[in-house]
Amino acid sequence: MTEPHTPAHAAALDAADPLPTLRGEFLIPRHGDHEQAYFVGNSLGLQPRGARAHVDEVMDKWAMEAVEGHFTGQAQWMPYHELVREPLARLVGALPSEVVAMNSLTANLHFMLVSFYRPTRERPAILMEAGAFPSDRYALASQVGFHGFDPDVDLIELQPDGPGGLFSMESIERAIAEHGPRLALVLWPGVQYRTGQAFDLARIAALAHAQGALCGFDLAHGAGNLELKLHDSGADFAVWCHYKYLNAGPGAVAGCFVHERHARSDRPRFAGWWGHESTTRFRMGPEFVPTPGAEGWQLSNPPILGLAPLRASLDLFDRVGMRALREKSLRLTGYLESLIRARLGETLDILTPIDPAQRGCQLSLRVIGGRGLSGRAAGRDLFDDLARRGVLGDWREPDVIRISPAPLYNTHGDIVRFVKAVEDWRDG
Repeated sequence: MTEPHTPAHAAALDAADPLPTLRGEFLIPRHGDHEQAYFVGNSLGLQPRGARAHVDEVMDKWAMEAVEGHFTGQAQWMPYHELVREPLARLVGALPSEVVAMNSLTANLHFMLVSFYRPTRERPAILMEAGAFPSDRYALASQVGFHGFDPDVDLIELQPDGPGGLFSMESIERAIAEHGPRLALVLWPGVQYRTGQAFDLARIAALAHAQGALCGFDLAHGAGNLELKLHDSGADFAVWCHYKYLNAGPGAVAGCFVHERHARSDRPRFAGWWGHESTTRFRMGPEFVPTPGAEGWQLSNPPILGLAPLRASLDLFDRVGMRALREKSLRLTGYLESLIRARLGETLDILTPIDPAQRGCQLSLRVIGGRGLSGRAAGRDLFDDLARRGVLGDWREPDVIRISPAPLYNTHGDIVRFVKAVEDWRDG
């Protein structure tokens, strides 16, 4: 029997995996004569091989047909955004009418806040996690200030109560109950970007609603990573990006969810012509009549070149389904955790929860020590050494290395390569 940490054992696991890798569907960056061990799908997903064909299709249509490309062929541009609507709905567990691909993540967050953060003197507050991704905090603080309230008072940042920056469900529940009478909105991550902790969205939404507040989620690290059930969660809205686990390219068009109970909402919104109902849009009338559902929050006509790579990625997600992909993710991340604990227990500390239900494919690691170094210096030295060996992870200040075995293209063999590289660094 081969040892669990050997390449031969990893190869056997890969060969026997119920969901064979789709690695061949992606372009893997090279490191010398070999492919990288690429663990950065939580920052920028790899390019699907099919992406270029979709982009070329748009470019060719533009060259050959120009403006007529809006109205001709199977992938005509006028309803182009509808080509990703149903796959996106399947991906995040929503109705097709509840999702739309548009704008960028933070822009979508601002547009959702226009409609779903409606503060009053009695209820001016937003609850979020301390240590959130900075863009979320910037957006929320600026919205609180824009409405004439004080972010130092009315932007409530819940501090983590667990080791390594983790949050217990009990602390979230206490905070929502404590601040409930003042809360206009709870905005929470699906997966916390630094620690990799995943949360019970349905529970958080129910707690917020019980206090009379609305609830939204930033799913930048959840979409394409977890098996989401947004419709059933009861969330009022959610936003996410498509350049991480969704492999749609740098700066890709983002995603947005609006629950069907708001489909014909009279809530205020910032309107644009592509949000106007499609049947009368080109009458060019002065009155805005929103399309029912999430598409009613669109502003401008969709960026066709930006949506094209997303089609290629969603084809792959549809091929395997999020349930099977999540099961493979659990196997890969579990294997990574087991090897770290068995081989690197005195070198690496795992910050991400042990419970697989409370994490996606990311493990956030802190270097305990090695090579006579400690703290941030040790972490940065290891991170740089891994990159020199063609093992690419992600660094987050002050001292966290994030390793994310994305199940679409990472393998058990990649994980063994990571562990061996850390051992080589540790042993000098």
